[in-house]
Amino acid sequence: MGSEILLLCNCTGSYGWLFLHHIEMSIIKVAIIEDEPHTRQLLQSAVDTPGMGMLCVAAYASPDDAIAELAVHDADVVLVDIHMPGAISGIDCVRVLKKSFPGIEFLMCTSLDDAENIFNALQAGATGYITKSTPTAKILEAIQDVHNGGSPMSSQVARKVMGYFYNSEVQQKDTELQKLSGREREILDLLAKGYRYKEIAAMLFVSIETVRKHIHNIYEKLQVNSRTDAINKAYTHRQ
Repeated sequence: MGSEILLLCNCTGSYGWLFLHHIEMSIIKVAIIEDEPHTRQLLQSAVDTPGMGMLCVAAYASPDDAIAELAVHDADVVLVDIHMPGAISGIDCVRVLKKSFPGIEFLMCTSLDDAENIFNALQAGATGYITKSTPTAKILEAIQDVHNGGSPMSSQVARKVMGYFYNSEVQQKDTELQKLSGREREILDLLAKGYRYKEIAAMLFVSIETVRKHIHNIYEKLQVNSRTDAINKAYTHRQ
């Protein structure tokens, strides 16, 4: 619930002298899970900066403490480190808490920016991922962003996410090619270079009918109906 402010206004008109206004300010309630005391204190102080519209409602030194106590603190956003001492990691902590509190947004704030931790955290239920090297002002912006429905990421994290999807697409293209025999890949390469059936047959010392049969098999394996579709499915984005 937000803070409430009552404004009392005097009026000099003949129709009255008092108006009561009720203004509700939305306060983002933030919890922090960070084992390093100095970092935890810095984050807490930043969240509690006057005028930012945030309040640190809890700061935990371990995932175990957060799992045991978060229910009583009614947080909107939780900042979570990954590498912490104890039985479970920050990622496992998010996985457990997200099931119990699906309405809370979890924002990873860690020094780890490798692809494995990034995607494990997102799969566990984190909505955003920033590194501890992020300036304080940007961390506060990320808290506001995730609270408002966004998915903030540090620039280096975003690049790795984009690279992951690009590489996944390349791997899919490679998988498509693995469906083909060596001769079929050879013929598809020549098709991609613009050669006609007659030219391919002459280059490979086979009949045109043999070329047609191989191309038919290529279409079936790639589940396409044309030369263009076969080339696009097997080769696009592989460069």
